[in-house]
Amino acid sequence: MDTKGIIENKLRAYGQEQLLTFWDELSDEQKAFLEAEINRVDFEQIQRLFEHRNDVPESSQMAYRCSEPVSFRLSDLRERVDSPPFPNSQYDPYEAREIGEGMLRHGRIAAAVVAGGQGTRLDFPHAKGFYPIGPLSNASLFQIHVERIRAVARKYNTRIPFLIQTSPATHDETITFFREHKNFGLPDEDVLIFCQGTMPSVRFEDGKIFLREKWEVAKSPDGHGGFLACANAPAPDAWSEKSREEGVLADMESRGIEEIFYFQIDNPIIDIASPEFIGYHMLSRSEFSSQVVRKVHPKDRVGNMVMVDGRLHVIEYSDLPDDAGARRKPDGSLEIWAGSIAVHMMNVKFLRAKANLAGSLPFHIAKKKVPFVVTSPEEGAPVGTHIKPESPNAIKFEKFIFDLLPQANNPIVVEIDASTGFAPLKNHDRVPTDNPTTTRAGLSNLYKLWLNNMGIQLADGVIVEVSPLFANSAAELRDRLLAEGMWPKDNLITESVYWHE
Repeated sequence: MDTKGIIENKLRAYGQEQLLTFWDELSDEQKAFLEAEINRVDFEQIQRLFEHRNDVPESSQMAYRCSEPVSFRLSDLRERVDSPPFPNSQYDPYEAREIGEGMLRHGRIAAAVVAGGQGTRLDFPHAKGFYPIGPLSNASLFQIHVERIRAVARKYNTRIPFLIQTSPATHDETITFFREHKNFGLPDEDVLIFCQGTMPSVRFEDGKIFLREKWEVAKSPDGHGGFLACANAPAPDAWSEKSREEGVLADMESRGIEEIFYFQIDNPIIDIASPEFIGYHMLSRSEFSSQVVRKVHPKDRVGNMVMVDGRLHVIEYSDLPDDAGARRKPDGSLEIWAGSIAVHMMNVKFLRAKANLAGSLPFHIAKKKVPFVVTSPEEGAPVGTHIKPESPNAIKFEKFIFDLLPQANNPIVVEIDASTGFAPLKNHDRVPTDNPTTTRAGLSNLYKLWLNNMGIQLADGVIVEVSPLFANSAAELRDRLLAEGMWPKDNLITESVYWHE
């Protein structure tokens, strides 16, 4: 039997023969590529996932028997120049901060960002991390994050390795971007770029796998839960030899890194490696801690963090039953109030121990727009036509890192104020929220808050931007302005200004 016949027999068992629609017109090189693509697909898994696509998520039922998670509230130590009030928790924020600072000084902390997303919703033809978001500087998301990491490392005279998870769509250009910008000042060995896995995309109606090209399966990144697998696998493009040979988590262990501060690329006002957050994580002996914001409405589009049977879980906003989400406490506040912003502290030994779970984290269903090549006239266009759908046409299968939470010991959540730590960039300005305008305003308003807390006002329409390398907190900004004779006359800023090194 020839190669085509062998592959056809394999596909026929799962009803996926359409993948060979164009076989006879392909070059030998294209045939070899498609054969390799097909051999990498777990068709039994795809079939099982599609058959269970409409199952009611178990998390929906959890909403009726859940309780509040163990929680702390982050103080405003970063935003103020004087002594803030203590939050209502069992730990003093100064004690937590001191412990976090000790972890940083001793080189026990790394930072990790998931940056596999493209700027599709922003009409931006590159990795989202390249997006110019500085209100005055047009600094990219990547530049701002790296400057925060460098600012913290400089303050505590330490090194903070930066782990960057990409996707096949962003991997090569991210490597090029960092090389062209000389890592924005980070040493090569502290920039560890590694690529997550993918899953085939399938058609809503029948579970048929799409072709992206006549010789290529349409695939999508396997979600931020893919971090566990790819961080534990060799990373061939990382600049560190240990990461190339054994993976970035093995590399972190060899360097004495104990905890990882994990975040997503689209949030430029995040307080990376917050010592107070690290301290609460350490004081609680937690293996997995998460930052949350307090929800305003029951159906806010954030994951809902709850305790069930002594374990921390996340109920996605789309899976939260309306009646459960609307429940309120006697004081009128929401019972299910803790909204995840995908910022975590994760213990390295815990991640290494759970590496065997990388293949068993559950997949979640996402409905997305996936470009494809028509393989049947029934699809409404001539066979071979490339289609770019205007509405969702496909199911993507994704894993989420928070599905590790139920496996973690002593998980906690730490509440932050969204105005000082959460301004995500997700949408084009056509959408009223989480767009470039609101994210730039979030950055500028953070710095305005710092200035207001030291008695400085801004004239109407004035925009202020502060590079983290100039100052990464209100106290640092006050000290820098005083030391360099830059304090504004009459405590008033009348012109937009970008303070940077």
